[in-house]
Amino acid sequence: MICFPNAKINLGLYITEKRPDGFHNIESVFYPIGWNDALEVIESPEASTDFTLRLSGLPVPGVLEDNLLYKAYALIRQKRALPKLTVYLHKALPMGAGLGGGSADCAFFINQLDTQFGLGLSEEERLDLARPLGSDCAFFIKNKPVYACEKGDVFKALSLDLSAWHIAVVFPGVHSNTKEAYSLVKPAKPGSSLLETVQQPVHTWKGRLVNDFETSIFARYPIVEKTRQALYDAGAVYASMSGSGSAVFGLFESLPEIGGLAAFPHWVGRLNNNA
Repeated sequence: MICFPNAKINLGLYITEKRPDGFHNIESVFYPIGWNDALEVIESPEASTDFTLRLSGLPVPGVLEDNLLYKAYALIRQKRALPKLTVYLHKALPMGAGLGGGSADCAFFINQLDTQFGLGLSEEERLDLARPLGSDCAFFIKNKPVYACEKGDVFKALSLDLSAWHIAVVFPGVHSNTKEAYSLVKPAKPGSSLLETVQQPVHTWKGRLVNDFETSIFARYPIVEKTRQALYDAGAVYASMSGSGSAVFGLFESLPEIGGLAAFPHWVGRLNNNA
């Protein structure tokens, strides 16, 4: 059984305070986009190990025990019986990009195991499984636009339809470390309401809908700011870095030509409420 975990973008990202547990509270809008990995789960009763992971596409660093797919498998086995599995992951979404690719793979894997093996997990159980595995993981269980707060894993339903817009997402080849990115930002209460801003016309977002990571990431990696400016030069009505970077997206009224940016890993498509 094959599924196609998709990326997300952040529409605004405010880092409001540091929490006693060492994490940060944020405000953001998560919006799914159609740039995908591919994930296949096969029952393998004759395998020598309970869980085998086969990787292709972009390299995925680290040992198996640290992989989110393996961690999700181990967690679910504490609740439900699962057979031996061979999991094939083709990685197309760049890592260190702020697009949530690893979290998407994990959440789609949880949903797929539930469906494929009739585990009978409720949506709330699947959300609870996803939350400790990564702040973005729970978002991809439902995979619909939401207002996210606290650690980015508490959601409020949001009516936001951007289906009239085209998008270009460009990864400028810089791996942005999330922990480092947070260390460079001083948390502060936002001066305006993100929810109010994001529900205004897209033409009003520039200069108002901001990502608090941009200032420090742009200073450290000028290519990221140059990429955002190149999207504006290509006709974007609004452009921003996603998450802690370094991918940058632009919203366009018609299908864009991104010129020299096409040399970087990128995706151009149409927005939809469901990627």
